[in-house]
Amino acid sequence: MQNYKDVSVVLPSYKPDEKLKGVVKGLIDTGFEDIIVVDDGGGKDYNHYFDEVRAYPQVTVLVHEVNKGKGRALKTAMEYYIGNRNGAGVVTADGDGQHLAEDIKACAEKMLETKSVILGVRDFSQSDVPRRSRMGNRITSFMFLTACSLRISDTQTGLRAIPAEHLPVFVKTKGERYEYETNMLLDFSKNKIPFGEVKIKTVYIDENATSHFHPIKDSFRIYKQILKYIVSSLGSFVIDIGLFYLFTKLFGDFKGSILLCTVLARVISSIFNFTFNKKLVFGNHDSYFKALVKYYSLCIPQMLVSAGLVWCVTKIVSADAAWLITVIKFIVDAILFVCSYVIQKKWVFKN
Repeated sequence: MQNYKDVSVVLPSYKPDEKLKGVVKGLIDTGFEDIIVVDDGGGKDYNHYFDEVRAYPQVTVLVHEVNKGKGRALKTAMEYYIGNRNGAGVVTADGDGQHLAEDIKACAEKMLETKSVILGVRDFSQSDVPRRSRMGNRITSFMFLTACSLRISDTQTGLRAIPAEHLPVFVKTKGERYEYETNMLLDFSKNKIPFGEVKIKTVYIDENATSHFHPIKDSFRIYKQILKYIVSSLGSFVIDIGLFYLFTKLFGDFKGSILLCTVLARVISSIFNFTFNKKLVFGNHDSYFKALVKYYSLCIPQMLVSAGLVWCVTKIVSADAAWLITVIKFIVDAILFVCSYVIQKKWVFKN
């Protein structure tokens, strides 16, 4: 029967300090027998820290000659593990002391028990949690829940226990820097990988002063994968509303103009929306014809519902101005947007 000693610990490290040796020693004292440290190209000034941990027989140090990012460091370690180890899996952790050896052990044991990916999650309600970490996690957790139907307590955690069978998936996950860890979470849903959580102690050293996370640059890398879901819909929404207003101005005197304007605007905007969603948002690999049939099986009923609701509301409030009718359509389509997104994700563009 396997125990946590059959699990390798992966420590990506960029410009470390003396805490790296303390983390490694703590893991060895806890009983871990295989620790893979990745030197992510911090430079010669930091070589002595890696030499110190390399002296332990339980440690293997992999070296990037130049900085390639945390994502690439994790993938380098996973590729090495796949080619050179035959254990139960790995636990990825930070080398700056923020993850305690006892918590790393707890995640490894839970992974062996459940055969699932295990996330070591922090309690963000504590008063000592830096504000940027608390707010960043709340925003990302909300986006994961609403956009991806994934309920994750701590989206920023670097403490993750991964069974060996799932490592080939994460080696191929997109991203080279901090966005990689977010993309790993997205792959849970895409590849139907089971996951669970283990509560861990929250440790912040000097308000996370040693973190190499850049709030603006790295946040953009992280969120762009999720924001693509929204950009496509907003783009087609703007096109649809704009064309609806123009067509309403042109055909406003014709009977049944609301239906006509809705159809013309939706045909044009749907072409943009379909192409963008298929290629850049959902990464769907079905044939164009198959995806197109499913897309318009959703689009046409949604268009008719939109036209019908707009017509009913305009009659109730006696609206006849093009701008007021457009505002009504804006509100109606905003409600329908949520339903449309869920159906597209779960059915139209499901891989």
